[in-house]
Amino acid sequence: MSPGFAGFLGANKISVAISSYQSGKFYLLGQNVEGGLLVDERFFRKAMGICVPDQQTLLLATLFQIIKFKNVLEPDQLVNNVFDHCYVPRELFVTGELDAHDVGQLKDGRIIFVNTTHNCLATTSDRHSFTPLWKPPFVSKIVKEDRCHLNGLAMEDGVPRYVTAVSKSDTIDGWRDRRFDGGIVIDVATGEIVIGGLSMPHSPRVYNGKLYVLNSGTGELGWVEPAAKAADAKFHVVAFCPGFVRGLGFHGNFALVGLSKPRYERFEGLALDKKLADADSEPWCGVQVIDLNTGACVHWFRIDGPVGELYDVAVVPGVMRGMSLGFASNEVLGLITHDPLAEGGLA
Repeated sequence: MSPGFAGFLGANKISVAISSYQSGKFYLLGQNVEGGLLVDERFFRKAMGICVPDQQTLLLATLFQIIKFKNVLEPDQLVNNVFDHCYVPRELFVTGELDAHDVGQLKDGRIIFVNTTHNCLATTSDRHSFTPLWKPPFVSKIVKEDRCHLNGLAMEDGVPRYVTAVSKSDTIDGWRDRRFDGGIVIDVATGEIVIGGLSMPHSPRVYNGKLYVLNSGTGELGWVEPAAKAADAKFHVVAFCPGFVRGLGFHGNFALVGLSKPRYERFEGLALDKKLADADSEPWCGVQVIDLNTGACVHWFRIDGPVGELYDVAVVPGVMRGMSLGFASNEVLGLITHDPLAEGGLA
């Protein structure tokens, strides 16, 4: 961890939520009362996409569930005299194993998520595993075949704006042969490809009027300058990060980028392998804070040990010391809160 990372969180009154699908970890990072780093860690099998619709709500996609957490603390309450927000699972949607990636919340409050196995955007259903809402025009039908590896979702004001996919393939597993330069960003409203030629793009985000994307196969954070034709669109690199970049949040003039190590020693078939060799650098796992003006890494948080891959990174504004409850400990059994007695009772 860089010396100023915890101070950066505290000065900006933010926490950072991080998911690791490989280890099933869900972290909330903040600044503790002594000025150091506070880490809350929970276990959720295959923790994936994170969404922060507001200060009171978190959404998390997992192996076969989408979980909605709500903060149960009032502004003057603390847990263990430390935590100012406590996110408790309050709604849980069983989807089955859909390889859900990014997740968001629509204007009407419904959950929307990337259903990667079925190549579509979907919402939860009271009856079924999911309700499909949209698919790329080049995908011929809703079927359980990961064809294009649809993964990232950019929301703006409760509306899905853009998605990323590794390719525009329409055959099962077709995307795997297109990892080097088959990546695309799609405009959800029109179905048109905004830009192509990317390498395993992830984590599209609309921020301050720009479309940012992580070009994971090259280790680059950048933004897209659209054009009348996708072939003429430009990807402007902001920064190179030493790892497979995936997970992107923003605060002020800073981007918080997630980095992962390779799954099998090398990033085989990706330009990232050569870029790291040229920079005489090893890949690492963690979060880098990038100055959007200069592209410089101004703060960083590194994760060593068995955790080598991250999926998502999200900023939780206004939360200094957040915690969550999971199902792997008894804490969720004992933390009981309730609303006041409703006037009129059952009338």
